[in-house]
Amino acid sequence: MKKSKISFEIELNENNIPQNIQMSSTDGQLKKVEVKSFLISAWDKKTNETLRIDLWTKDMMVSEMLIMYHQTLLSMASSLEKATNETNLADALRDYCAFFGEQSGIIKAKK
Repeated sequence: MKKSKISFEIELNENNIPQNIQMSSTDGQLKKVEVKSFLISAWDKKTNETLRIDLWTKDMMVSEMLIMYHQTLLSMASSLEKATNETNLADALRDYCAFFGEQSGIIKAKK
């Protein structure tokens, strides 16, 4: 069985605030890619709970974070639909994404 690992190298300052984050994979697709932020959610099968890591560098701008959240939520809607065929729920999430995008100024409000 072929295996691949994804790793994050995080450089912290004296206050343990991330300064730099690099993402790599053992399959060679990612080689020390510099990232400002990442969100990881994983399902713990023993506790039936979501484990999360949300991390960003000090230079991640709020405007960038809003765009990242918008794109992540849209991606989650697509994944939900693909994995479960729950089109109505996925569309509801997309509707929220439109609201989020308008409220955050990422996309212009429809008149």
